[in-house]
Formats: sequence, structure tokens, C-alpha cells
Amino acid sequence: MTRLKDAIDDRREQLIALTQDLIRIPTLNPPGRHYLDICEYLQARMSRQGWKCDLIRATGTPGDSDRYPRWNLVARRAGARRGDCVHFNSHHDVVEVGHGWSRDPFGAELVDGRIYGRGSCDMKGGLAASIIAAEAFVATWPDHAGSIEISATADEESGGYGGVAYLAEHGAFAHVDHVIIPEPLHKDRICLGHRGVWWAEIETQGRIAHGSMPFLGDCAVRHMGAVLAEMEASLWPLLAGKRTEMPVIPEGARSSTLNINAIHGGAAEHDADYTGLPAPCVPDRCRIVIDRRFLMEEDLAEVKAEVTALLDRVKAQRPSFRYELRDLFEVVPSMTDRDAPVVRTTAQAIQRVLGHEAAYVVSPGTYDQKHIDRIGKLKNCIAYGPGILDLAHQPDEWIGVQDMVDSAKVMALVLEDLLTLKG
Repeated sequence: MTRLKDAIDDRREQLIALTQDLIRIPTLNPPGRHYLDICEYLQARMSRQGWKCDLIRATGTPGDSDRYPRWNLVARRAGARRGDCVHFNSHHDVVEVGHGWSRDPFGAELVDGRIYGRGSCDMKGGLAASIIAAEAFVATWPDHAGSIEISATADEESGGYGGVAYLAEHGAFAHVDHVIIPEPLHKDRICLGHRGVWWAEIETQGRIAHGSMPFLGDCAVRHMGAVLAEMEASLWPLLAGKRTEMPVIPEGARSSTLNINAIHGGAAEHDADYTGLPAPCVPDRCRIVIDRRFLMEEDLAEVKAEVTALLDRVKAQRPSFRYELRDLFEVVPSMTDRDAPVVRTTAQAIQRVLGHEAAYVVSPGTYDQKHIDRIGKLKNCIAYGPGILDLAHQPDEWIGVQDMVDSAKVMALVLEDLLTLKG
């Protein structure tokens, strides 16, 4: 253990440099920029050290185009004899920058032990830590058993269909025994899974008319206002009363939640170079996108039925009310058993590195475990990695260098346990 920890400490500067290089590649999603650049960067680095690297384009998946192709990297290192396959999966895409930054979002500045930048925490720091952990392990145990895989995959921030889902559909996890996803759930926590999600679009329908004579039309925005009022009156109180035994963090996510992702009604927004006024029309369409997060104790059909019943209540009160409800995306909750091999091994490694027991949590939002579980049919999967979850998608996002070092040591000890002590 001492040799392996020392090997990680010796690579501290490499870990910092690798993380900075990854952050400086602005893999923004949407639309999906620089995916090939980051995959080729990792391919060049890992190929030099003897890893077999495959670049895989998820052709035909949502968002994939010749302008924005969905590229993934899978790197593999085979051991000296037969044994288990341990796979580290990280997504390489990052969300939009947003406003409120005090630093360059892609500058990767190192200040007081923190590396700042979009994607530093979620989750290029975790990707870098897994690579350094694997490299240190191979250098320490060159005759290890089994194999190690590291993947850098696309589109986790938009559902993962151009990344892990595509790989799983094409059998990439059929031979894998253990999966660790280095999402930023804190270095002393093992994330067992996530809540469920249902995204849907609700459209209210009216009739267009001149804005000076709204009585000749039927305002779809007013109809949507009635929907939102009914949500405030009945649905949000109902969800707040639902609680789960899943160890979801933060505490507010132990209840069911509903978010209005977007709303639009009436005339389309004009291009930025248009400076005129809008036309006076009664809006005949209004749409909202809802993001409903649900618990292991809830049934998806019942979750949908709650919204349908709400819309029908509004319809009963408004004679001209018409609506459409369209499914966009759904995932059932996932939770790995605490007795699963990768859970036990990671918990032991956390104890050895940090000197205290691991905490067990469930993520409020979904991540790529959903595809490994449902499509890849592999339950032995967790999220474990450096970083503070609350910093994800925030301005001035950062990752702590010492957190990455400690997490890399945990990951390396997991490899040691699974591929040498039991090999």
C-alpha cells in the first residue's frame, strides 16, 4: 500500500497538469464541441504508455452530426494473467459556462490548491484522477491480473445516449466485472445510484387573434397560468410529502421534486440583431418542460398519472382548455447493493486512505450508471470520485488538488485489491 500511495504522490504534478489540459479543451454540450480533440489528446497520452485505445463515434445518436460528431474513447490495459476487468468511466462533456464567473472558465487556473474551470469538478478532475490511479497501479504492479479500462464518453449532461448508452448497446460492458464512475460525490462517499427522472412537455392550446381584441382569441398563456397555479396548489405540496429510504443527498432531494425547465408562449424570440417590437397577437400555443425526479418507492406510471390528473382538473374548470402531454425522457431509479464487490472494496480503500468509514449516498440526479445498469446489465457499479457535488454547473467551479490525490489513491487501492490480492 505504501508503494502505491507513494506512486500517486510522485505523480501529483502530472495530475495537476493533466486536469488543466482537460479543462482547457472546451467540450461544451450542447452542441458538442471538441469531443474528438479531447479523445485524441487522451489517446496520444495513453497509447504512449502501452494502452490499446479505440475511438468510437456514436453515429446516429441524438445530437450526432458531421459538424458535432459524438466521439468516445475506450482505453484498455491487459494484465499478465486472467482476472477481473475494472472499468473507470468518466464523461468528457461539460455544460454551458453561464454568467457570474470571476475567472476564465477554460483557463484552468491553479490557486491555493484549487483548479478552477468549467468541468473541473464535473468531472474532468475525476477523469484525471482515474488515469493517474491506473498509471501508478500499472507501474507498481506490472504483472497484475485481469485488465483495466478507462473510458471518456460523450453527452452525459444531455442523457448519455451518444456515450455510455451507445457503448452499452454495442456490448462494451459485456466483459466488465466492476465499474467506477468518478462523479464528484466527495472523496469519502460511495454513491450507490440515483433517483428516477421523467421529462415531459406540456402544451396548452388556444386561438390566435389581434392583441387589441383578445376576446376574439383564446390565450394559451393564460391556460398555462392555470396549470402552474394548480401545480402550486396541489402538486408541489403532494411531492413534498413523499419521502424515501434511499440515502439521497442533499437532504431536500429525499423528497420527490418537480422543476419547470423552460416555458415559452406566443411569438418566437427574434434574432439578436432584430431591434423592432413584436407583433400584437394572442398566443395560441404555450409550452413548458417539466423535470420530475422520483423515488425508488414510486411507480413511473403513477408519477405520470399525477400530472395527467392535474391537467384534467384544470380542463374541468376551463371550458376551452386543450392540452397535449408529450414524454421526452425517462429513467427509473437505480441503486447498487451495499454488499456488491465494488462497493465493499471501495469502502475498504477509503478507510485505508482517509482513516474513517465511507458514507453511502444516492445522487439527486441521474448519471451514466442508468445505462450500465439497464442496458449493460451490470449491477456492480458505483459513482466514486473527487469534488463537491454542489459546485457542479456553478460559476467559478473548482476541484481540490488534494481531493484528487486522495481519490486517486482510493482508486489505485481498489485496483490493487481486485487485480493483485485476489488475482
